[in-house]
Amino acid sequence: MVTSDFKPRGVCARMIHVELSDDGSTIEHVAFEGGCNGNLKAIGKLVAGQSVDEIVTLLEGNTCGPRKTSCADQLTLALREAQAQARS
Repeated sequence: MVTSDFKPRGVCARMIHVELSDDGSTIEHVAFEGGCNGNLKAIGKLVAGQSVDEIVTLLEGNTCGPRKTSCADQLTLALREAQAQARS
């Protein structure tokens, strides 16, 4: 299992903890620190067991209010970073 901690920018969440399968293709677990607790716990449950590529395609570019990013968008960056670690 590959574990990674990602510090998001431009959102309320302070940290995103990601666990991927050994090959980096599947999301095992996601947890957020800070941000909208209920929504972010729900996102973690919804993405568990899903393909990294599918979730990135689905959530990339999502915005929050006037911000140009969102916790979901920042999650896509965290997933790609963790995936890069798995492949190196």
